[in-house]
Amino acid sequence: MILVTGATGNVGRNLVRELLDAGEKVRALTRDPATCNLPDGVETVAGDLTRPETLATALQGVDRAFLFPVHGALDAFLAGAKEAGTQHIVLLSSDSVTFPEPGWIGEQHLACEQAVADSGMSWTFVRPTVFMANDLGWAHQLRNDGTVRGAYGGGAMAPVDERDIAAVAAHALLAPDPGKTYELTGPQALSQIDRVRIIGETLGLPARFEEVPREAVRQRLLNHMPPPAVDFLLDQLAASRATPTPVLPTIEQVTGRPAHTYAEWVTHHAADFNGGQQTGPRVHSA
Repeated sequence: MILVTGATGNVGRNLVRELLDAGEKVRALTRDPATCNLPDGVETVAGDLTRPETLATALQGVDRAFLFPVHGALDAFLAGAKEAGTQHIVLLSSDSVTFPEPGWIGEQHLACEQAVADSGMSWTFVRPTVFMANDLGWAHQLRNDGTVRGAYGGGAMAPVDERDIAAVAAHALLAPDPGKTYELTGPQALSQIDRVRIIGETLGLPARFEEVPREAVRQRLLNHMPPPAVDFLLDQLAASRATPTPVLPTIEQVTGRPAHTYAEWVTHHAADFNGGQQTGPRVHSA
């Protein structure tokens, strides 16, 4: 039995499908099984990583688990998993842990990695760069007037499709390689200007990027993220103007197929850009 935590998130939902397609028995941990809308064939169990008393049932009979990085809340899960006989943990981390200065976000992920490494179970760390899914936060701006407003529009990162992260995580669960780390990027280093242009070209929508001062963007992001995370994200964008994120071949090496391009990701999320409900920025930052 494989347990997927964060099963309704960008990666978790795709991972559940990958594992089911591979013929695995899958259990999904979710706060509300009645509304999670996961595929047929998955066992859903109510639980929350921040509430240890809810985890015992979910961990029964689990030999492998995908662990979402709830910062500061993993110790009880890991202790329960080891007691239940779980053998291998695949942790969703971030490539920021590899930076010379990991910053606030990297330090949070390093703490999660250390907790897993200290658990006594074998482990794999999956370290993606920024998610393409973060750009769903632009949908409401594009629907309003076709303009995305942000800072450091020329900074080039290599965002990664959540489906590709899930595919690598599935590989790590299906063929555990203890102590392995996977650093993941998308197939192209693209600026925000590039990405807005691709959205417009792919969907046939008016779309342009408008540069605005850093502080204006910072104030907006503070509605959704803690200040250290906001500052780290903006610092990384600023730095990527001079040093674009290097593109890595990891996804193709692991999965045997090319990583999804940004245009393919946009096509997959056409409904979100054309009329999906906006819930604010979804940031998993490297």
